[in-house]
Amino acid sequence: MACMNLGSKAEAFSREGQTWVCTTGLPSDVVIEVGEMSFHLHKFPLLSRSGMLEKIIADDSGVQGTTCILQLHDIPGGAKAFELVAKFCYGIKLELTALNVVCLRCAAEHLRMTEDYGEGNLIMQTEVFLNEVFSSWRDSIKALETCEDVLPQAEELHIVSRCINSLAMKACTDPALFGWPIPGHTSIQSPSGIALWNGIGAGSKPRTMSEDWWYEDVSYLSLNLYKRLILDVEARGMKPEIISGSLMFYSKQYLPGLSRHSSFRDNTIRVMPGASISAPSESDQRALLEEIVGLLPMKKGVTSTKFLLGLLRTAMILHASSLCRENLEKRVGTQLDQAALEDLLIPNLGYSVETLYDIDCVQRVLDHFMSVDHAMAGSSPCIVDEGQLIGSPSLTPMTMVAKLVDGYLAEVAPDVNLKFPKFQSLAAVIPDYARPLDDGIYRAIDIYLKAHPWLTDSEREQLCRLMNCQKLSLEACTHAAQNERLPLRVVVQVLFFEQLRLRTSIAGWFFVSDNLENRQGPHGDLTLPKNDESAQVEPGCDPKEFQAISMDDMKLRVSELEKECSSMRKEIEKLGKTKGGWNIFARRFGFKQKTQSCQGKGASVAGQNHRNSDVAD
Repeated sequence: MACMNLGSKAEAFSREGQTWVCTTGLPSDVVIEVGEMSFHLHKFPLLSRSGMLEKIIADDSGVQGTTCILQLHDIPGGAKAFELVAKFCYGIKLELTALNVVCLRCAAEHLRMTEDYGEGNLIMQTEVFLNEVFSSWRDSIKALETCEDVLPQAEELHIVSRCINSLAMKACTDPALFGWPIPGHTSIQSPSGIALWNGIGAGSKPRTMSEDWWYEDVSYLSLNLYKRLILDVEARGMKPEIISGSLMFYSKQYLPGLSRHSSFRDNTIRVMPGASISAPSESDQRALLEEIVGLLPMKKGVTSTKFLLGLLRTAMILHASSLCRENLEKRVGTQLDQAALEDLLIPNLGYSVETLYDIDCVQRVLDHFMSVDHAMAGSSPCIVDEGQLIGSPSLTPMTMVAKLVDGYLAEVAPDVNLKFPKFQSLAAVIPDYARPLDDGIYRAIDIYLKAHPWLTDSEREQLCRLMNCQKLSLEACTHAAQNERLPLRVVVQVLFFEQLRLRTSIAGWFFVSDNLENRQGPHGDLTLPKNDESAQVEPGCDPKEFQAISMDDMKLRVSELEKECSSMRKEIEKLGKTKGGWNIFARRFGFKQKTQSCQGKGASVAGQNHRNSDVAD
């Protein structure tokens, strides 16, 4: 830390309780009271350096004679600052540092200690030292922190703005270019253990500094001063990513609710290793959060979605303003594809708590994401073909959001208080093309049906319309075909599409098998056209072995499908006995007779199985 020595005389003050006495041998003729402290001094050293003291001593002496008592309770810095002022007036040796220069500068201005009252007076001395302080990052930080004690006077003398300008300039410039000694970052030692001020020396390599080197130092500033510093570095063109990083670091220092694993009952926060202070009050945290949200850069992606969701969750806990929460919801919505499921599970903290998680908040965030996506799609048209989006730059984000929403629905589905319209509305926002597979939404629907057995048949039908049975995987189809919670129509539809899929697979297998037989050379190896680069077969591949493996898998699947179809036929026959029951399926699939259709399907599958067995033999 920089320092400046003033005066040369030995110490001439002694303290007795709340009283300071000058031990020069002469009786004091003036008593100055500052707060609870009393200073027994002499008039001449004071009035010769201070215009204000000269005036009030002269006025008071005319009334009370030779002894006067003065009260300076409003002096900036209080008794500690006046003690240093008194020592300066007596020429006693004192040391200026970054921790006391601001108070002394303000006190000197208050006492009018200008050059008219002695050359090299306190105002000039403190100004000279302040310029030295502003050349150092560490000293500028310390000086700015002490401005809090004398903020009105420091603002009037432009000390605060000068400190902030000094810090902003250094934060926006690579300190390694100028060799500024940054604590914890540039303190590199030589092999002999001696610190090198610029990090350069024999046998040492220059240290590369990260862009976040200043985050921790400024995190100890008050919100008002920190906000002004952020606005200054932003005006100087600092990258939004760096500004956002500093805001995130600062927020985590004073908002314990940002961590999902922290407790709001913990009233302490850690400010440095081994030290902690009391956490700000709830109102102070709310004001801090709203200020942080206002300072965050608007550019998409520079602030992590995890942090934004943490702010949103904390804003709800602290009951922040609706404008603040709406701002955060929109920010999260613009980059929802970067969110994690865990962070999206925001507890419901409303006054009328119905569900465990805040479904309405996620609905608003998702709606905003969809509006942004639609706006982007409108500016860059794309082609939709059979439910698949071609050439769209937003397909990947939309697919990621679809997977996220399906996972979220599966997490909230067990909540018995989750009403059917809310679940349906949230699931219906995602378009069909966004899901390559519908296994996720099927799983969420199945969990919801299990947790809500009282749903009507109509509501079950509406839920199942949210998924596309043609986009279920083999495992999901197998599960759905045996799922008693699904409406019978959906089970039939799953089996129907699975049969179509199987027929396509068998037809494709025969096509491949015929091609393999036609491409066998005279020695039993496979020969491919020279221009067929997409069909490469490794040497030594046995076509018969390939056929046997494929045929075994196909026979197994056909056997399973026969069992499912037989079971389905029995269920349909039972349903046919009820009035009007079969008409539903007849209209849906075009069946004319309730038994002939299933029997025909079973015969078709059996015929295919018989044909496959002949080929395998």
